[in-house]
Amino acid sequence: MPSPQGSSRRTFLTASGTGAAAVSLGLALPAARAAASQLAPEGDEFDTLRLSWRELTLGTGFDAGAEPYATKLAALGTAARTALATMAPATGSLWPDQPLTAPATGSANMSASYGRLNTMAQAWAQPGTGSTGDTALIAAVGRGLDHLHAQIYNEHTKPFGNWWDWQIGSSRLLLDTAVIAHEALTAEQIAHCTAAVDHFVPDSAVAVYAGTSTGANRTDLCRVLATRGVLGRNAAKIALARDALSPVFPYVTAGDGLYADGSFVQHTWIAYTGSYGEVQIDGLSRLFALLAGSTWAVTDPNRRIILDSVERSYAPFIHDGLMMDCVNGRAISRQTTDDQLMGRTIMAHIAMLALGAPAAERDRWRSLIKGWVDRAQSVPVLTDQRLSVANLALLRAAVDAAPSAAPAPKGPRLFPAMDRAVHRGTRFAASLSMSSNRIAYYENGNGENLRGWHTGSGMLAWWGEGFAGDQYSDAFWPTADPYRMPGTTVSRKPLADGEGGAWGAARPAATWVGGAEDGTYAAVGQHLRGLSSTLTARTSWFFVGDEIVCLGAGITASDGTPVETVVDHRNLGAAGTNALTVDGRRLPATLGRRDTFRRARWAHIAGHGGYVFPDGAAVQALREERTGTWKAINTGGTADPVTRRYLTLWHDHGTDPADASYAHILLPGARQLETAVRAADRDKVRVLANSASAQAISAHRLGLLAANFWTAGTVGGLTVDGPASVLVHTAHRTATLSLAAPERTGAPVELIWDRPVRSVTSRDPRVEVLGTGRALRLRIAPGTACGTVRTNVVLR
Repeated sequence: MPSPQGSSRRTFLTASGTGAAAVSLGLALPAARAAASQLAPEGDEFDTLRLSWRELTLGTGFDAGAEPYATKLAALGTAARTALATMAPATGSLWPDQPLTAPATGSANMSASYGRLNTMAQAWAQPGTGSTGDTALIAAVGRGLDHLHAQIYNEHTKPFGNWWDWQIGSSRLLLDTAVIAHEALTAEQIAHCTAAVDHFVPDSAVAVYAGTSTGANRTDLCRVLATRGVLGRNAAKIALARDALSPVFPYVTAGDGLYADGSFVQHTWIAYTGSYGEVQIDGLSRLFALLAGSTWAVTDPNRRIILDSVERSYAPFIHDGLMMDCVNGRAISRQTTDDQLMGRTIMAHIAMLALGAPAAERDRWRSLIKGWVDRAQSVPVLTDQRLSVANLALLRAAVDAAPSAAPAPKGPRLFPAMDRAVHRGTRFAASLSMSSNRIAYYENGNGENLRGWHTGSGMLAWWGEGFAGDQYSDAFWPTADPYRMPGTTVSRKPLADGEGGAWGAARPAATWVGGAEDGTYAAVGQHLRGLSSTLTARTSWFFVGDEIVCLGAGITASDGTPVETVVDHRNLGAAGTNALTVDGRRLPATLGRRDTFRRARWAHIAGHGGYVFPDGAAVQALREERTGTWKAINTGGTADPVTRRYLTLWHDHGTDPADASYAHILLPGARQLETAVRAADRDKVRVLANSASAQAISAHRLGLLAANFWTAGTVGGLTVDGPASVLVHTAHRTATLSLAAPERTGAPVELIWDRPVRSVTSRDPRVEVLGTGRALRLRIAPGTACGTVRTNVVLR
């Protein structure tokens, strides 16, 4: 069963300030280790490691009297004094609002209680809090630890509620608090701490790489074991933690972990580069830093895979400092975080990892961070008060040390192992979320993300370069129409909260999901099957520079409800009045206004972008104010109403459509005149096919031919004998053919390109050349990973 950890991960660990920190920020790791040793000249290696972990938790290299640290530290002190004032040890609780014995919430309340003690300990240890060195405060921390040990977290208690609180949430906070407050605790208190952790996190917790001990969860467990070993001066525990990390490193081909294509999956079925991926890189960057130069240094050569993941797995999903929500799982429903905070936190972990990386990578990563920081929208990264002091200091040090700011990348990246794709044009970044029998529609669990039903049904999210950066972080998730996620084709059939089951249980019986890319262009497709619906469709997206061509065909359903394809569902903010113009006519910005266009050629939303309908299309438009609550999508949220304005464009396929279709082109960032000119240029991109058998486009000026074949067939001079995604890019007298087989059966695909070819100049080893001359004939053995196979030829 997937690990059903709740919102406590982000709420408790982030709120307590124990996110990634800095270790001797201006120093490389060997120098940092030497500095820590000097702090304990009469100690030993355990003391050195303990002081290093303390620095990792609290951060170093910052001026407590300067901003943004002064404000952050003052707030930490206020929070600590509030916790002290309200702490009231009693049977069954340490704080009255956190009962420890409640069956449903007791384990989460335990972690919350340890979180408050951690805040108090940090305020005592950090400068500038107004409670620095306060003996009454640190004494209360000790009493609190004693009380929680006596009441609940001890070697005699049988766990109840959420396993995560017992093995990870509470243990991490307890150990970090004990490290911070070490000099103020007695030997008996330290012994209580280590005995309790040994009870709930025995060595057997990492004996087998399975169940709740994989990926990010295994990393967290190793973090617990290592800290417990340091605190309890137990070399065997530290060695076990180091060795138990090794199964996390290698690429996987199924289940949890990193994939060779850059994907990261957790809970078996969920794309999770953010959230759980954040936890993994947090824990690994910390443990690498802690153990570097020690007896227990991590020397497994597969550690290289983790370093590679910065640019292969994490960076592709970071846009101007935010982490795209397509890989944030059920965390999208959490009121206390958003895509921007997730991205900035991961940036800090990358900065931490850079401290122990080779010089060339360290410089590249710091340049990436500086580029993200410079381009970030809304709140500046380096003054974001939601980040911990340690993270703020770590990011500042990385930016200051960066040789330059890396520019935003361009082009597509496909992640077939987790049914995700990313494309960047000159003015935008977009993400595409799909689902299959391998990846769930969405994840809900522990009362979180109750209405994420259609987020994996082809949701096409996009952000502008320098604009619309808060499109999904500005209360989008509690206020957006969950039946109208942008880019999706959906049945309006009503769904229950948590429809389909928890922890990734809801997965479509579809295998053709994926596509091909050549580094510049991409063809991506999804055999769509509706969640708890009869809806089926074939949908394709072609990434062509600053355009995304969207095609749908074979749209059929018998739910007795309307079926729609959502062209876009744009969040205009709390008071937005962005103009909507259709075919040159500017429409009144009246809330509640709905318009029907029988044959629209183009539309434009001021401040966002344009939409082109190549052959004219029936389009619906709605400007509305939508009110929702965080509690409606996550039981841990508040019930306070939140209101945002939206402009929505969609194709209405009617009730129970049979073989319906659509075609439109998304132009993010385009101006109104530019959109109108593009609509008039019908030769720029032509739709060659849009049926349940094949969907294809050509862009003659670019030398591009792209096709998704749902079955064997012929389009535009390309013939395949089975399902495939194909790109042909011609330049001068050469061409590159790129093919992928999204069904992943491993069966070979034969391709014929009806174009005279002189010779094949290079090819993937999986390509067999069957013939050249009047036509090119290839046999491709694509394997089962849906990777793109390329062949380069010279034309006659």
